[in-house]
Amino acid sequence: MARSFRSIQATMTRLGRGIAVRTSSSRRARETARMNMRRGVPVAAQAALILTALAAGPVAAQEEHQIMADIRILQMQTQELHVLVSGLAQALADVTSQVDEQAAMNRKAFADSRLLVDTVADGIRILREKVDDTNVRISSFSQEVEALRLSIPRMPMPVMGDTVEDGGEGPVAIAPPIAQPANPGISPQRLYEMAWADYSTGQWSLAITGFDTYIKTFPRSDLADDAQFYIGETLYNDGRFADAVGAYDQAMGTYPTGDIVPEAQYKRGLALDRLGDTEEARQAFQTIVDEFPDSRMAALARQALDRLNRP
Repeated sequence: MARSFRSIQATMTRLGRGIAVRTSSSRRARETARMNMRRGVPVAAQAALILTALAAGPVAAQEEHQIMADIRILQMQTQELHVLVSGLAQALADVTSQVDEQAAMNRKAFADSRLLVDTVADGIRILREKVDDTNVRISSFSQEVEALRLSIPRMPMPVMGDTVEDGGEGPVAIAPPIAQPANPGISPQRLYEMAWADYSTGQWSLAITGFDTYIKTFPRSDLADDAQFYIGETLYNDGRFADAVGAYDQAMGTYPTGDIVPEAQYKRGLALDRLGDTEEARQAFQTIVDEFPDSRMAALARQALDRLNRP
């Protein structure tokens, strides 16, 4: 394409030069005729000059033919350039179409990948939920097995008596049976839920029995301190405030690191206040403020102290 542009430029330059030469020659002939007329040159002389100029006509005609030839060449080169530009435009259109197709394919591939990722994520979530459910079932099954194991009574081991002098054996002493904690044969969670159900419905006696059975059967359970605390709560709700104070004391003494200690101390203070022991109640509330200043029970204890300190 650059070569075609250079060729067209050269042709146009030659054409411009030929036209300029012809125009210049005609202008000089006219100027010469006017000057001769001013000088008074005879007409015959002027005619001779004109004939001389006409003798140079073939040269001008040759130049005109050359100009026409250059024009034709210029037209051909212009057509070639037009064809070349059309080809480039078509090539550009083809490239643009290919780019659009590739972009569409990339968008589709991205959408498919996104869908696949979402599907895999959903599958993982469902699998995780199933694993969690399985773990819960395994834990419940383990508790059931442990409860059944503890419900099986142990056989006492006999103690052999001293050997008599004649080689015989003395009377066989039987060891006393080992005391076993009561075990209803159900899982810890189920036993705790049964006691909680009795507490929620106001069955105070049944609730105390249920929580007490839970503590004796599963003393190392994570809910043992809660069970002892709710024994105190049951007694408090039943109006047995003195017994409730003892239950709260037992909860804090048996499980000093349990998370129920601040609330047990607070409810102990309320029970003491109901018994009329204001000084002991004040000490209980102050203990919460001193030992658990950032707890929710500390805020309630401060309110209780403000109430007790009013005249």
